[in-house]
Parts: sequence; structure tokens; C-alpha cells
Amino acid sequence: MTADHTTLPVLAVLFLATLIRSAFGFGEALVAVPLLALFIPVEVAAPVAVLVSVTVAGIVLLQDWREVHLGSAGRLVLSTMFGVPFGLLLLTTVAETVVEAVLAAVIIAFSAYRLVGRSRSKPEDDRLAWLFGFGAGVLGGAYGMNGPPLVAYGALRRWSPERFRATLQGYFLPASVVGMSGYWAAGLWVPAVTRYYLMSLPVVLAATALGRVLNRRLDGRRFLLYVHVGLMIIGVVLLLQSAWGSVRS
Repeated sequence: MTADHTTLPVLAVLFLATLIRSAFGFGEALVAVPLLALFIPVEVAAPVAVLVSVTVAGIVLLQDWREVHLGSAGRLVLSTMFGVPFGLLLLTTVAETVVEAVLAAVIIAFSAYRLVGRSRSKPEDDRLAWLFGFGAGVLGGAYGMNGPPLVAYGALRRWSPERFRATLQGYFLPASVVGMSGYWAAGLWVPAVTRYYLMSLPVVLAATALGRVLNRRLDGRRFLLYVHVGLMIIGVVLLLQSAWGSVRS
């Protein structure tokens, strides 16, 4: 495998995205594909990002499988499957800019309330997991955006940083495997994808290890603060995307 002028930027992006994913359990989607697409074609960037996602989730689960809340992960995965068809229907009936704007408003309002509100209550069981998983399926089926409802659910349950990180990987691993299967079936798993992935493995492994160390150094209150700030950033990005889409249309 020979390096070219895109190799170092791609490795830097994947290191940063993996560090975020390993430390917090989510968030790499804001970094990986948008930045990778600046250096390599998006049809290569997306499969590379998903392969890295599979790798990170697999490593986290091998290391910290005892931290996974199996009941929550199972319910979230199953309810996602029911939500996907509705997401596909949403894709064909509602303008993407409208969905992005509504989703952004909900995410920002939820995180702002949890950050400044007085309520510190949390559900003690998984009855709400079906609702959040269904929402993840709807958004995933429509726009490949299934992460925010899952992160919101973990924050609502106020899981420890270790449990939060591990349980989300219990969801993202099967979802990423399915996504990669789709890329393979569509003929998008090309040699360039494999080449960039193999070259990235050393930095991905290093970033995963460093992220685990950072995760375990965070106390629960500070971790949840970062999670809600991360959600608000996602909401702002969605609002900007919605506004830009409206201008372009």
C-alpha cells in the first residue's frame, strides 16, 4: 500500500473521530464523513467511516462488555427495526429541511432543559427505550441520522460514562454491520476503501485506547454535561443544514 497526499489528512480525521467516539460513545458522525469528504470522494469516505465504526464498537464491546445494559441495547435495536419503514415513508413525503429543523429544535430544547432545568428525575426501567429506539429507526431510515435519540435516551437514564459508552456500542455495532453490508451490496466496498481502512488501523487503535482512558477519567456529572453540549452542537448543525437547504431550494 502506497501513501499519497490524501493519506495524512484522512488519518488525522479518523484519529479525531475515533477519539470522540471512544471517549463519549457517539459524535464521530459530525467529524468523520464531512471532513473526509474534503479529501476523498464521499462514496469512499462513508464506507471507510462505517468500517472504522465497526472496529471501534467491536473493541469497546470486547473490553467492556460487562458495562453493556443488555436490556436497553436489545430494546433499542428491536424498536429501531420497526421505525425504519416509517423513516423511509418520511423520506418520500416530508421535506428534509423541515425534518432537520424540527429535530434540531427538539434536541436543543431537550438538552437545554436537562442542563438548566431543576428536574433530575430519571426513568428506572426501559419502558421508554421503545420510544427512543423507534425514533432512532425513523430518523435512520429517512436520513441515516439515528444517533441523537439514542444519546438522548442514555443521557435521560443518567448512565455512568462507562455504561453509556459501552451500551451505545451494543447498538451501533449491529447497525454498522448492516450498513456496511449495504455498501458491499451496492458495490461501494472498493479497493480504495480497504486501503484507507487498513492504513488507518494503527491510529484508530491508538485513538480508541486513548478515548477509553479519557472516558474513565470523567465523573458522571461532568460526562453528562459534555453529552448535552454535544447534543446541542448536533442540533445547531442540523439547524444550519436546514437553513442552507432552504436557501438552495
